[in-house]
Amino acid sequence: MILKVARLGHPIVRMAARQVTAEEIKTHDFQVLIDDMVETMHEYSGVGLAATQIHLPIQVAVLEVERNPRYPDAPSVPLTVLINPVVTILDNELVDGYEGCLSIPDMRGVVPRFKRLRVQALGRNAEPLDIIAEDFHARVIQHETDHLKGEVYLDRMRDMRTLSHLAEFQRYVLEAGSGAPRK
Repeated sequence: MILKVARLGHPIVRMAARQVTAEEIKTHDFQVLIDDMVETMHEYSGVGLAATQIHLPIQVAVLEVERNPRYPDAPSVPLTVLINPVVTILDNELVDGYEGCLSIPDMRGVVPRFKRLRVQALGRNAEPLDIIAEDFHARVIQHETDHLKGEVYLDRMRDMRTLSHLAEFQRYVLEAGSGAPRK
C-alpha cells in the first residue's frame, strides 16, 4: 500500500523517533509496514524513506538506488532496511552535493555530507547489520537518519542561495553540467 508522505511543516517531520524493539520487528504488522515503506519509496522514485516521513515516530528507514529516474547517474545501493541505526563517521571530509526530499517536494539544495561512514542497525528481521558506506550511499544514509532525529537537509545547508525549485534546478544546474551528486 502506498502511504501518505508528510511534508515539511507537519510536526512529525521535526519529531525525534523512538527505537523499535525486537518484538515489534517480528510482528506481521511491522513486516507489512516495511513492505509499504518500500512500495511508497518506489512510487515516488525516492532513494530512501524514513518512518517519520510516513507519520510514524519510529527509527526505521528503507533505502535503495537501482536505475532511479530521479538519480540516473547514482551508483546502485541494494534494498536496505535500517532499524535503530547508529552512524559513526569514518572520514571527516565533507562533500557538497545536491539533495532533495520527498517531504520537501520539488526543491533541491547543496548539502555538505561526510564522505564515509559506518552504520550499525537492525535489519528487516532484527538481524544485526554493520555497513560501511561511501559517497552517495553515505549521503542517503545521513539524509534518512537525519529524518529519524527530526532534521531535514535544509538544516545542513551552508548557503541557502543554492536552494532551487526542481524545474529551475534541472534547467540551470543540470543542463549547465555541474555534475554534482543529487539526492
